[in-house]
Amino acid sequence: MKILLVVVLTTTALVLWYSCRPTRNLPVVSVDLKKYQGRWYEISSIPLRFSRNCACTFAEYTADEQGFVRVYNQCLNTKTNSIDSIRGKAFPVKNSGNGKLKVQFFWPFRGDYYIIDLDSNYQRAMVGSPDRNTLWILSREKTMDESTYRSCLDKATTLGFDVGRLRRTRQDCKN
Repeated sequence: MKILLVVVLTTTALVLWYSCRPTRNLPVVSVDLKKYQGRWYEISSIPLRFSRNCACTFAEYTADEQGFVRVYNQCLNTKTNSIDSIRGKAFPVKNSGNGKLKVQFFWPFRGDYYIIDLDSNYQRAMVGSPDRNTLWILSREKTMDESTYRSCLDKATTLGFDVGRLRRTRQDCKN
């Protein structure tokens, strides 16, 4: 009975915390998931707890015939000098033009994955969350020219992200 009470109280606290967080609308772009699939290199990100020691980070997306996207993330853990990877699924949010997805690595938890900028050739993208605590600048290549990167920073700033929190991702591995 005590365990059930703890579970109920914890769940209630999480629901209240999540629903009371202030968020602003974050505009997204329309996305053709078939064109978006493939490998994307992380140029920079606001580091999350589990990715602070990562270098040579990339994600691979595969559009599934069942309507979701298979996700594979990999990085070199610079602390242990080993490869860290994780698989998940991304589910497009209805009526979002595939610009809003919910990513799930551990059931039942899903996180926001909003594609907020994407060039017409699907070579560069920016992904964030409406609470502005996550941001990734992605490219099909391991590097990005400085003027394009600055343009991404300007757009992110305009959208309310603290670009001072971004960390450039080292991409000098052979993956």
